[in-house]
Amino acid sequence: MFSYMLKRLLYTIPIALSVTVVSFMLVYLAPGDPLNAIAPADAPAEVITALKAAYGLDKPIPVQYGKWLLRAVQGDLGKSIASGREVITEVFSAVSNTLLLAGVAGLLGVLAGCILGALAGYWHGGWIDRIATVLSVVGVSIPHYWLGLVLTIIFSTKLAWFPAMGAGPGGSSEWLWDIEHMRYLVLPALTLSVIPLGIITRTVRALVADMLEQEFVIALRARGLSNRAIFRHVAKNTAPTILAVAGLQLGYLMGGSILVETVFAWPGTGFLLNTAIFQRDIPLLQGTILVLCLFFVALNLLVDILQPLIDPRMGRQ
Repeated sequence: MFSYMLKRLLYTIPIALSVTVVSFMLVYLAPGDPLNAIAPADAPAEVITALKAAYGLDKPIPVQYGKWLLRAVQGDLGKSIASGREVITEVFSAVSNTLLLAGVAGLLGVLAGCILGALAGYWHGGWIDRIATVLSVVGVSIPHYWLGLVLTIIFSTKLAWFPAMGAGPGGSSEWLWDIEHMRYLVLPALTLSVIPLGIITRTVRALVADMLEQEFVIALRARGLSNRAIFRHVAKNTAPTILAVAGLQLGYLMGGSILVETVFAWPGTGFLLNTAIFQRDIPLLQGTILVLCLFFVALNLLVDILQPLIDPRMGRQ
């Protein structure tokens, strides 16, 4: 068990280093000059030179990467070119909002998907299975941004049940656990939960249907075990795979919420990435991508550690 966890931790180190390289180099592939965000197009050459020296853009790319990585390890992701604020402050403020949105959306999607998938797997070929199949196909096919716009038109514009934009009254980005703030969370969370709902439903349905045909389940039924007892055995054997898929979906929600957050003006990492891309704010873009990628790596590591706790056979690999 210990050796399994140690191997997974050692595998994470080169992945994390690769993430830093990709995060640093990816933004240099985009066209344009990042200094356009703070310097006019007709700025004198000496001003441009001074700005490049101030932001370290006058050094070779390997040197820039080395210095950036050293600062990032120390928790310094630089300053935003557009706003002049610390990148780490802006990123972690946005990450907390995205984590809240992705957590609620993931919880809704996973719970609903597990229930629908289990019912569809148990009554394979029945009307519940057909309904679950249709919902899962729609869930993985429908565009996020389109669904967000439709929900906004219906529940915000027409019915006026929920706010259309923001994370709190008056455009506040600070979250409070009260009814007024929760109303701002409903529409983006529902929009974001549709894809994990479809994927989890299909996964659980296939796992449960296949597990019910295994010889050990047939033997349990022959011994006269109740459906509840059989369900516990089925759930225990399908849990590691479901946990892995759910962990991946939460990671995708953290990194793939840019369109949903833009539609609802939710002040998270997706909205921050969108702003950084249009402003060509390299330090902010690098810092946001790095934090999101490292969160995804850490989440996968956590799933790898939790799986053998559920199924000890995996720890012997």
